[in-house]
Amino acid sequence: MTVAVILVAAGRGERLGASLPKALVSVCGKSIVEHAFSSAVQTENLSQIIVTVPFEQMQEFDDLLRPLVLDSVKFDVVVGGNSRQQSIKNAIDPIDSKVATVLVHDAARAFMPTSVFNDVAAKVAETGNGVLPVLSVHDTIKRVADGAVQETVDRNSLAVAQTPQGFPAVELGLAYETASSEYTDDAALFQAFGGTVVTVAGHVDGFKVTTPADLERAETLFGSNQLTGIGTDTHRFSGDSSKPLFLGTVEWAGYPGLEGHSDGDALSHAIVDALLSAAKLGDIGSNFGVDRAEFAGANGRVFLAETKKMLETEGYTIVNVSAQIIGNRPKVSPMREEVETVLSELLNAPVSLGATTTDGLGFLGNSEGVAVVATALIRRSKK
Repeated sequence: MTVAVILVAAGRGERLGASLPKALVSVCGKSIVEHAFSSAVQTENLSQIIVTVPFEQMQEFDDLLRPLVLDSVKFDVVVGGNSRQQSIKNAIDPIDSKVATVLVHDAARAFMPTSVFNDVAAKVAETGNGVLPVLSVHDTIKRVADGAVQETVDRNSLAVAQTPQGFPAVELGLAYETASSEYTDDAALFQAFGGTVVTVAGHVDGFKVTTPADLERAETLFGSNQLTGIGTDTHRFSGDSSKPLFLGTVEWAGYPGLEGHSDGDALSHAIVDALLSAAKLGDIGSNFGVDRAEFAGANGRVFLAETKKMLETEGYTIVNVSAQIIGNRPKVSPMREEVETVLSELLNAPVSLGATTTDGLGFLGNSEGVAVVATALIRRSKK
């Protein structure tokens, strides 16, 4: 049994809101089409793979994917049509006459495992039918008309269709050659031609990347672009009663200030260390050390703003920050909301603030100073 895979990658990606074809959008460090191609090219008994692409990016797709192809596999890049159906028809034309089974797969289902490709191809060879990978429907389904529920549909008779969809090569070619209507997928077209379609189990990882929310889901499930960091800072209360206390860039009235080269803002400094740690950019000492005269007495806002800029230069965005102040004083609850708001606006990310004591132990228990522990989650920005 020889297998050809058609990878449909000619979509423009309007719903994704991208400035380039959807298949070229980066997710988890690689383009969508590279993820899909990597799974497809490992299909058992694969002899040919054809990718449909926008005309303007033909060479770009070829340069990107050809290095991933084994020498034993024939590789073609063809221009997509004005519809998915026309794109597939264009891809059928160069299929080798020796190919017995054709799998049609949407590149947007970038993380479908190779095991599903193999299951579909094996079922086509076993039955001679069209084969559709499906998932069970778990939600309650209603039939609605004009905003009113007409009936509850038996979900046990329903399934969610995925790709790759597999077919005997000759029959699929004839079905596309004679098709006079547009169909939403290849299985529907094959059935209209008179073919029988059976099912195999699909896979939850084969969801379609169509919207920005789908990209976020993919990054969360498969990405290594989310990084965490931790930072701590400790400062002693100043003997100068006229020095104000700053924590989280905000002045806390009624408390003595903290000693330090800058304004002693342990909260801001711990957050800076957490962010720099996550991005592997050193720490506050190596970037804003005491040898830097320009930072003498500086407010924590200066360090946070500069750190945010450093992360953005390296391609990171801040997802969230959490910090905990440790010590008997100051009392955090009256200032929590104001400080969280100021820091969240400054970092353009949610910041949460908590507090605890050491149950009377150590210099913190003796109210000699303040310590802060902070954690940060950052994400490598998509290109």
